[in-house]
Amino acid sequence: MNIKTFLTVGVVVVIGGLLVFARTSNDVSETTTIDAPDKATYDQAKPDVMTVYKTEACGCCLNWVDHLETNGMDVEVVNVASTAPTREHFGVPPQLLSCHTGSINGYWVEGHVPADLVQKLIAEKPTDIRGISAPGMPMGSPGMEGPNPVRYDIVAFHDDGSTSVYATRQGKEAVE
Repeated sequence: MNIKTFLTVGVVVVIGGLLVFARTSNDVSETTTIDAPDKATYDQAKPDVMTVYKTEACGCCLNWVDHLETNGMDVEVVNVASTAPTREHFGVPPQLLSCHTGSINGYWVEGHVPADLVQKLIAEKPTDIRGISAPGMPMGSPGMEGPNPVRYDIVAFHDDGSTSVYATRQGKEAVE
């Protein structure tokens, strides 16, 4: 890792940490903390509400929740000791993993997927897609804002186990 990359990552981590501490008590999302979700936890999902499963210490996840709420989505947050059981429950494949998993209207949403693409997914209701993901933690994606946003794909995971590019972004901007 060169010094420029090291410093860029350091700045992003510091900014993310400051944003977590800057959150105010008027946060509109509901937050629950549990050790490990069970089937009953997943069955309590409310229609048209994004339930986000994340670890308590993850600041970029909170930033993504803020992004969803700013874009008109209702969100409930469930803090978990590990997100692995949630990913296993929803069937998120390893190549699509990120730092948090959301669930809305029968679809899973992995990582820093832009709100407009989540809204597109639930509006179009594709019958062959189980979920969408922004694999990894792409710099510049919602919740991962910072210098030098990268180009990244939002990937759809289909019922037959295949994947396809759902959309491509450069930071938050659509790429044709």
